[in-house]
Amino acid sequence: MTDKIVVLTTCGSAAEARKIACRLVEEKRAACVNILRGPVESVYRWRGKVASAREFLLLIKTKRKMFAGLERAIRQLHSYDVPEILALPVSAGSKSYLQWINDSVKSSGPRRASGR
Repeated sequence: MTDKIVVLTTCGSAAEARKIACRLVEEKRAACVNILRGPVESVYRWRGKVASAREFLLLIKTKRKMFAGLERAIRQLHSYDVPEILALPVSAGSKSYLQWINDSVKSSGPRRASGR
C-alpha cells in the first residue's frame, strides 16, 4: 500500500471540470487530473427519485494527506449541492510515477516565512 490516492469527482460541464482540474494542479493539491470528456452517463437517486445526467469524470492523483484540503477546494469550486468526492487507495504503482506524484504536490507541513 502506498500513501497515494486517486480521487473521483464528476461535474456537469467540461468547463467546470477544467476549472476544478486546473485549480487543483495550480495549487499543488494534485499532481495530475484526467478529465474524461465522454461524457459519462450517471444514474442515481436524488431527493427520492431516480435521475440521470451527463457528466464529466475527473481522476485526481494525489497523496492521502492532501485529501482534506483537496476536498475543501472541490467543494468551494463545485456547483453541485453534494458533489461526488471519493478517494481510492493506490495499492501499487511504478516507483518513478509515485515519486513524481510526491514531488508534484505541496508539502502539508508548516510553512516558514521567507526573509528574502
